[in-house]
Amino acid sequence: MSYEELSAFVAATAKEYGIPGAAVGVLSGGRESYIAHGVTSTDHPLPVDERTLFHLASVSKSFTATALMRLVEQGRVDLAAPVRRYVPDLRLADEEAAGRITVLNLLNHTAGLDWNLVDADETDGSLAAWVAQLDRLPQIAPPGARASYSQAGYNLLGLLIENVTGLPFEKALSDLLLNPLGLSDTVFDLDDVVVRRFAVGHNRAEDGTLTPARPWKSWPAGTHGNNPGGGIVSSASDLLRWARFQLGDGEGLLSAEALDRMKQPTAELRGSTLGDAFGICWFLRDVEGVRTVGHGGSGNGQFAELLLVPEHDFAFVSLANAGPDGYLFNQAVLKRALELYLGVVERDPEPLPYDGTRAREIAGRYEIDAMYLDIADEDGRLTLAVGIKPEIRAASEAEMPPDYPAAAIGFLPGDGDEYVITEGGLKGQRGFFSRAADGTVTGVDLAGRLFAGA
Repeated sequence: MSYEELSAFVAATAKEYGIPGAAVGVLSGGRESYIAHGVTSTDHPLPVDERTLFHLASVSKSFTATALMRLVEQGRVDLAAPVRRYVPDLRLADEEAAGRITVLNLLNHTAGLDWNLVDADETDGSLAAWVAQLDRLPQIAPPGARASYSQAGYNLLGLLIENVTGLPFEKALSDLLLNPLGLSDTVFDLDDVVVRRFAVGHNRAEDGTLTPARPWKSWPAGTHGNNPGGGIVSSASDLLRWARFQLGDGEGLLSAEALDRMKQPTAELRGSTLGDAFGICWFLRDVEGVRTVGHGGSGNGQFAELLLVPEHDFAFVSLANAGPDGYLFNQAVLKRALELYLGVVERDPEPLPYDGTRAREIAGRYEIDAMYLDIADEDGRLTLAVGIKPEIRAASEAEMPPDYPAAAIGFLPGDGDEYVITEGGLKGQRGFFSRAADGTVTGVDLAGRLFAGA
């Protein structure tokens, strides 16, 4: 009955959020089951199935991290070693930090690097050329001081893998993981995508209409600099195969001990919807006493969610092709799957009533390299808006996803600095406010990223 109930829920939820197409996969009791809904594209519709390709975006990081762990077990990389051992030419905004950052700091997002370098000069598209410009990226904290999610850190790991193996990152990943595991529908290049059935991302305009997202990935085709952090394209069936590997004994590629090590806490996360801690790449989260391991991805009109529950040998995949509500769709289906298959019912946090004094204290603009976050206190209502900086949009020839308009937020019980978004495309996302020693608010954490006060 669980499968039938989840199938009905997927159809109803896709209709509620206006999702053109979605692919859901569940691994339970050793058996795989798939639920396909809708079409690949509103303009040129084909039925979605379990082998339809979607852009995984940041779920790609789980592949990069696992490939790196293979090199660790082969004795070719040391997690505690400085990154400069493998990338000698590394230059960062903070020279002292550049010499201290370790491989593990990159894997668990404690390197102190800002989110990403999105305004890199046009080059040959290689990882080396991209990393050569990292001295333009702000250093937001000393290495090891705190966790802050960084796409740039994983792209740097990609160059590390290239230098150690002597192969292009995509080739190295194929040799280390994709080919041995038979993940034949997990690819990078658009030439490999267009010969298979693939989903087109969609973004919703202010009038509610959906338009195909361009570029197809979050970055223009041919730019390999972001592939280690977010460039993989795959299907629900390949992702469940990937989940089986992560839950198994390593299949001769990686020891069970190494796979388990990736799932152990290495850095605490505070007030985050993404999890309670980072493992090695993975977000670790306790859901009503059940330990979960997962990663999500947000592309241009495409959203991906992968979750493992090791103690139940359970895995869940959801891929959706519309933004911003693809995220809400994936989260809703995930919660329902946990309830139906494992009896786990996740409770939403209850925000406190509006407090004008606290609201005025944190209102203002915060930013990272490419995005801004505006918190406003107006007419007894506290709201949060997130968007891409206008100058970044103006400088880009590619279309970019729409901004998230102002949505209500509320403080959560506790020390008074944690909050939850209560409406809109980011509904349910949690975060917290950082303070200086004198109590002044200096930044806002959202989705694992630190937005500093402007």
